[in-house]
Amino acid sequence: MGKFEVKTRKNGEFQFNLKAGNGQVILSSEGYTTKANCLNGVESVKKNAQDDNKFDRKTSTNGKHYFNLKATNGQIIGTSEMYESASGMENGIESVKKNAPDATVEETA
Repeated sequence: MGKFEVKTRKNGEFQFNLKAGNGQVILSSEGYTTKANCLNGVESVKKNAQDDNKFDRKTSTNGKHYFNLKATNGQIIGTSEMYESASGMENGIESVKKNAPDATVEETA
């Protein structure tokens, strides 16, 4: 089962990572100024991860593939790692869809 890890960055901002059951990070958030906003981001991922239309598939300038998960208002709530192939990216999207809805939330230092 997946889990969200909420942590504090060195600059004091809060960030979450969604990890798959194997511990691999499959989605990372931007920095949030408050923990409450960060936790709202987690809830937004849980809510939006089931809608394939919320996944924005991209190709970086170096040819690697990645995706953004967007909220209903179009704001990016999470970004994936870089994948070598489009099929790897699609597997990452499926992993987010599978892991996010029931993922636990853990706070780390």
